[in-house]
Amino acid sequence: MTEEKGMPLIGEKFPELTVQTTHGIMKLPDDFAGKWFVLFSHPADFTPVCTTEFVAFQKRYEQFKELDCGLIGLSIDQVFSHIKWVQWIKENLDVEIEFPVIADDIGKVSAELGLIHPAKGTNTVRAVFIVDPKGVIRAMIYYPQELGRNMDEIVRAVKALQISDENNVAMPANWPNNEIVGEDVIIPPASSEEDAKERLESAENGEIECFDWWLCHKKLNR
Repeated sequence: MTEEKGMPLIGEKFPELTVQTTHGIMKLPDDFAGKWFVLFSHPADFTPVCTTEFVAFQKRYEQFKELDCGLIGLSIDQVFSHIKWVQWIKENLDVEIEFPVIADDIGKVSAELGLIHPAKGTNTVRAVFIVDPKGVIRAMIYYPQELGRNMDEIVRAVKALQISDENNVAMPANWPNNEIVGEDVIIPPASSEEDAKERLESAENGEIECFDWWLCHKKLNR
């Protein structure tokens, strides 16, 4: 039996793994070195919700590529099952799955990543790992088996994390359609009285906008 481990934590390095995929043997995170990638697990091949998810991920594959972000799936199925399922999707739904799918038939990878819920048998939960170019886990999202994911949210999360890194800002709820600041980004809170004073002076000069010294925002092109 494989040892079930707890899930990795945000901010930790993604575990070094050698995996069998529909595109051959891959090494994670090394094969995505220098770029973002999203690893997502699904409960099983040839199941209704998982099929809708694979089609949805593929429909957004170009959006992920534009963000220099790879995709890779995973379930506790043999590679033969993955290959046949991908073929079925192509033949019956006219959607060609371009990203690799990990065949974790003995559950070792799933145990390493904490993807097996004890109350759900040996199937993996619907997990999402967003990993940055340095191989660091930046976000994780877990869904129950009965709930399919919102792929637009995953695209949004990757894009928002990239903008946050590039501009040293935080991203508001529902960005870019926040109810308070619209498409603006949040300036990290002041860490000293001097920072707070400078923040308010910048607001007076029109460089940024503030509701108060601790809640300031700006447009990306400023």
